[in-house]
Amino acid sequence: MRVLIFAPHRDDEIIGVGGTILKRKAAGDYVAVCVVTAKEGLKLPPCTMIIHEEMKQAHAFCNIDEYIGFPFWANNLEKFPRTDLNKAFFDAIVKVQPEEVYLPFWGDMQKDHQIVIEAAMVALREKYNHPVKRIYAYETLSETGINIPSENYSFIPNVFEDITDFLEDKKKALAFYKSQVHPFPDLRSLETVEALAKLRGATVNVKAAEAFMLIRETK
Repeated sequence: MRVLIFAPHRDDEIIGVGGTILKRKAAGDYVAVCVVTAKEGLKLPPCTMIIHEEMKQAHAFCNIDEYIGFPFWANNLEKFPRTDLNKAFFDAIVKVQPEEVYLPFWGDMQKDHQIVIEAAMVALREKYNHPVKRIYAYETLSETGINIPSENYSFIPNVFEDITDFLEDKKKALAFYKSQVHPFPDLRSLETVEALAKLRGATVNVKAAEAFMLIRETK
C-alpha cells in the first residue's frame, strides 16, 4: 500500500499519525510525508533549520520513504493564490499515487490546518481518477479540540488504528522534535501523547490507538 500524509507543519505528521506510520512501515508499505509550510527552495532561518534537522531525524527513525516540501510558509498560507496551493497538492498526489491519504482536521484552531485540508480535497476530487481509496482526517494535539465550541469544530473519530505495539516508538520519534516538545502538562508533551493514545485505545478496547475521521472511502 502507498500512504501519503499531508502535514501543515513539521511535527504534525508524528503527533497525528506517528503510530500509524510506524505500523504501515512494519507491514512493508510505502509512506510519504508532505510538509506544506516547508519553505522548500527558500533560505531557511536558523529556527526553521533546527526543526528541519529534527524532522529528518524523526523521519529516518520511522523509515519514511519520501519527503515532499512545499515552498509555502507558516501562518501565511491564506496569502498564496489558491491555484498555486491546489496545484502543489495535485502534483504531490500524482507523484506519490497514494491509496491512503491523511489530512489535518478542518476544525483545528490553526488556520493553516484548515487551508491544507481544503486545498487537498480540491486535488482529491474523484474526477481526477486518483487511485486513493481512503481519506482520513487526523487529530493534532494543541490544535484539535481547542477551537470555538461548535459542532463544526468537533473531532468525532470513527476509525481507530491499534498502535499498541508502536506507541513507545511514536514517542521516540516525536522526541526528536526537541524544539517542539515541552514538559507536561503542555499539550505537546510525550505524556499527553501517551494519554491520548491510551484514551483512544480504551474506546475500542485496545491499549493504545490513533483516532481518525473517515472522509471518504472507495471500494
